[in-house]
Amino acid sequence: MDFQLIHTDAKSSARAGLIKTDHGEIETPVFMPVGTVGSVKAVHVYELKEDIGAEIILGNTYHLYLRPGLDIIKGAGGLHKFNSWNKPMLTDSGGFQVFSLSENRKLTEEGAKFRSHIDGSKHFFTPEKVIDIQRTIGADIIMAFDECTPGDAEYAYAKESLELTERWLDRCIKRFNETECPYGHKQSLFPIVQGCVYPDLRRRAAENIAALGADGNAIGGLAVGEPTEKMYEMVELVNEILPKDKPRYLMGVGKPENMLEAIERGVDMFDCIMPTRNGRNGQIFTKQGIMNMRNEKWKNDFSPIEEDGASYLDTLYSKAYLRHLINSNEILGLQIASIHNLAFYIWLMKEARKHIIEGTFSQWKPGMVENVTRRL
Repeated sequence: MDFQLIHTDAKSSARAGLIKTDHGEIETPVFMPVGTVGSVKAVHVYELKEDIGAEIILGNTYHLYLRPGLDIIKGAGGLHKFNSWNKPMLTDSGGFQVFSLSENRKLTEEGAKFRSHIDGSKHFFTPEKVIDIQRTIGADIIMAFDECTPGDAEYAYAKESLELTERWLDRCIKRFNETECPYGHKQSLFPIVQGCVYPDLRRRAAENIAALGADGNAIGGLAVGEPTEKMYEMVELVNEILPKDKPRYLMGVGKPENMLEAIERGVDMFDCIMPTRNGRNGQIFTKQGIMNMRNEKWKNDFSPIEEDGASYLDTLYSKAYLRHLINSNEILGLQIASIHNLAFYIWLMKEARKHIIEGTFSQWKPGMVENVTRRL
């Protein structure tokens, strides 16, 4: 994987870059739609490419391992062929999902024992196994196995967790160097900076990871219950240490305002289920603010969903029609809302990139933050 830094904002750490993979190029800053079980919920690949404009999507190691299973994915020739997505793809390590199963998992030095949320069957993830799984899935960017601590974790627990994550990282790197992707394309392994909200732990983790020279680096364990200002503080601290010539991926952060603040602090890549999950619940993100489509106020509003929206659906359908579909639990409503929100998120990243390159990001960003947080 190759990363080129195209431009850096003169008044902040915001960057515009270009990631090159064997499955294509990715312009940064970038938002990656989440395709948990090999599909972005309610959205076709054609819509992802042609309307939404996604350049990379994310798959979930934990869920894909459980269903459909590695034999089927390998038989198909990897996830790219299985789901017909021929552009870049990233997989997480499954760590967040395993550790969220707090009552159904047990952590040891060797790895994580857990029970499937589907049928209760027992499974065991080790750093080596997680690398093997992601080799089989075949994503262009794969993640190291880590423990994601909650945002309110005590210092002693966060320190112990970070030390375990660092030992697991060494094992992930060793396994990665011993293996190859079975489908012939190159894969890149991203380590993950942990350390909760404690500056000394985050600094230690970032320094250790910066010394590894990985193709890119991730920042994990944020947006998991800590105060928002703490998240920004940790991002800023870590990005002062992580290499400037490698992409930086802030995992699981997806409120539009959070992404803009993180871009200002030097983050390049984002993912979150928010645009599709919230869309399925009737929440629509727009350039002027947030709409709850279940509200009575949209009942007789026959104006377009968004007059200058990023998707062709925005002027094809009215607010009143979308409200009707969502309140009627019609699948089409969930599709429209998901496509609209994803298109908006991709537009927001491309707009940020444009302003970074033009040198106007610092002037543009405050007004956009105000817009995207407004309730309509």
